[in-house]
Amino acid sequence: MHSGIMSAMATVFARYASYFVPLGVGGTRGVAVAVILGISALNYAGVKRGSTVQTIFTLGKLVAVAIVVLIGFAVGSSLPEHFVLGAAEAHASVGAHNFLLAVIAGLFAFGGWHVVTYTAEETVQPERTIPRALTLGIVIVTSCYVALNAVYFFVLPMDRILKSTRVAADAATALLGAPGGAAISGLVMFSVFGAMTGSILAAPRVYFAMARDGLLFKWMSQVHPRFHTPHRAIVLQAIWASVLVSSGTYRQLFTRVIFTEWIFFALMAAGLFMLRKRPDYRPVYRVWGFPWVPGIFIAASTIIVVNRMVSEPIDSLVGLGIVAAGIPVYYLTGLNARPAARHDQYDAAYH
Repeated sequence: MHSGIMSAMATVFARYASYFVPLGVGGTRGVAVAVILGISALNYAGVKRGSTVQTIFTLGKLVAVAIVVLIGFAVGSSLPEHFVLGAAEAHASVGAHNFLLAVIAGLFAFGGWHVVTYTAEETVQPERTIPRALTLGIVIVTSCYVALNAVYFFVLPMDRILKSTRVAADAATALLGAPGGAAISGLVMFSVFGAMTGSILAAPRVYFAMARDGLLFKWMSQVHPRFHTPHRAIVLQAIWASVLVSSGTYRQLFTRVIFTEWIFFALMAAGLFMLRKRPDYRPVYRVWGFPWVPGIFIAASTIIVVNRMVSEPIDSLVGLGIVAAGIPVYYLTGLNARPAARHDQYDAAYH
């Protein structure tokens, strides 16, 4: 799923790159693979390098979002297409089915909110720091996403938004002409690059931890003697993400990824009910609202997943098939027979 997210983001990066250099289907996929390999190489050479780049790009894209929103609302009202609906869209109704389909794209935009938990073992006072980071991160991402979409609808007519593959660039072009579209395309690429850096940095920690606990191939837990990074996990992740880029379109990628991701989010929340029944369960931090909060989350996740299966049965089955392919591998390789190792501390070599 992480590799699928990376491949979808890389495809977005390549789409906006085509604003500057015309790219066909092959060229778009080539650029997407190149950016995956480039960022993976950066993280292969050191965690601090990747972390620094990700922080710089995150701050940069927040500034970019603020600029786009301010310019959009300041100039947008003077455009003739301001708040104009297309003929068909003016009389269209949005039912529950289409609303849930649209939610899938929104969930992809919000994706990554949970990745901060991957660093819990290395976080100072995680019981306080992580809940605060989750809350602040979700508020910031949601605010940026809603504000940007408000600008798009403020500036562009509905039919143009529906047909656009680079809506941010189209909105900027309408506001400031071709130079504005070029500037925003560059900013979107800047933003996506930063998001990919964070994802490629964090995801190998999962593979590393699984291998360390005997739930994945042991060789995946190897730490590079010089760079102190889980180099093998990074390389395998880069290869698989590149394969996924070549396997489908952006829509297919995020459909398969988000669909399967929310199945596991629902299972994770369901696990809380099982954990709280254990007499020896003594968590350092408890979320308020149990059982209603996880119950509502599970119900919402289930509705999203079922709606996606009904709407896109082929892509849904492909996504499930890719995930299910791990089951025979898990048993045929004997991973299920290996006792999970217990570790009191994170491997000191990987930091």
